[in-house]
Amino acid sequence: MYLHGTSKINAKGHLEIGGCDTVELKEQYGTPLYIMDEALIRQRAREYMDAFRQSGLSYQVAYASKAFCTMAMCRLVEEEGMSLDVVSEGELYTALKAGFPAERIHFHGNNKTPAEIQMAISARIGCFVADNFDELHLLNALAAENGVKVNILLRVTPGVEAHTHEYISTGQTDSKFGFDIGNGTAYEAVKTSIALPHLQLLGLHSHIGSQIFEVEGFQVAAERVSGFAVKVKRELDFVFKVINLGGGFGIRYTKEDTPLHASVYVKAITDAVKRNFSGVYDQLPEVWIEPGRSIVGDAGTTLYTVGSSKDIPGVRKYISVDGGMTDNPRPALYDSKYEAMLANRGREAATETVSIAGKCCESGDMLIWDLELPPAKTGDLLAVASTGAYNYSMASNYNRIPRPAVVFVNEGESALVVKRESLNDLIANDVIPQRVGKQHSLKG
Repeated sequence: MYLHGTSKINAKGHLEIGGCDTVELKEQYGTPLYIMDEALIRQRAREYMDAFRQSGLSYQVAYASKAFCTMAMCRLVEEEGMSLDVVSEGELYTALKAGFPAERIHFHGNNKTPAEIQMAISARIGCFVADNFDELHLLNALAAENGVKVNILLRVTPGVEAHTHEYISTGQTDSKFGFDIGNGTAYEAVKTSIALPHLQLLGLHSHIGSQIFEVEGFQVAAERVSGFAVKVKRELDFVFKVINLGGGFGIRYTKEDTPLHASVYVKAITDAVKRNFSGVYDQLPEVWIEPGRSIVGDAGTTLYTVGSSKDIPGVRKYISVDGGMTDNPRPALYDSKYEAMLANRGREAATETVSIAGKCCESGDMLIWDLELPPAKTGDLLAVASTGAYNYSMASNYNRIPRPAVVFVNEGESALVVKRESLNDLIANDVIPQRVGKQHSLKG
């Protein structure tokens, strides 16, 4: 397993993260356990911030909280000077309760409810990323009721898709998100936004994909967005102050993944903005991006305890752990790949090939296929790397399994940031109607 950040094998042969022995973390907090390397999270955040400072452009780096959202994470993001993206009232509530500055919060989503919009307006957040015409009119109406004018970006689809090692210039319009540049709806959205009196149109937002290891897609997106901006300036005499080119920057899950350094992505984006807007705009627009996975993904490790095993001669050996698709649904949903090791036997050679099964009552609850490990025994600890993004966020209580605890580790100290759910937590919102369970006597 590749050791990210502060991870290392210590003198005891145990995996150590943030100066904390994972065997000791298991004894203190139990398993499954999400372990977040705080120093690596901060390092990733600073890599983006430093790269933008060197660009000379005005900017905002907004952490996409859907990747991993807790109050402690919101505090850390604030400390690092970043802004924050939210996509629901739950994420917004978490940020506000953590004391995150509302003016640095951006609200995304293709179907924001009136209650969510009202909550965000009342909190005086910095910006809404508007996704459709219905939302534009709803935002305007609710802003009018509150006697305010709200800042918006328009999410546009530039006809570029990028995933992993490829990008596709498609011009496609089939997406649930945003206004399409190619078919004219983005242009109509600009005119509508300018006309609605309680909206302040700041600029454009574009997001082209996820887990991207190249820069070409971002460069093409910047070119198309800037071309649209030039058209709007020429025909409507309107200048965008903000160009948001989204996120999707890749991380390493396995040895096949080859992510770029944050500075490479940022330079490609800022150079493209400079190149396409210079000579057209008197002042270059502010550039925003939205890293999420690339801030927290490789900073996370999930720790499990090995339980039962099943050896099918000539076919496969299964090793089961005390978690699975409830704490990491990504393999079942996306066929995602991970690396792992025995955390309590870190110096032992891998001598057998096994597949890691979860404990859910589902044949599809498999975490890793064909993993090289030392012979695993009941009670061993399995550490799965790069689980910081979309694991805790997407965790569930399927099979009524409590969700794991989350700890931050740094310089030899661990801090609980999410408590492990208890069995009482599982039934806390259950209600038994009076008519259910009553003993009724039959007459006649």
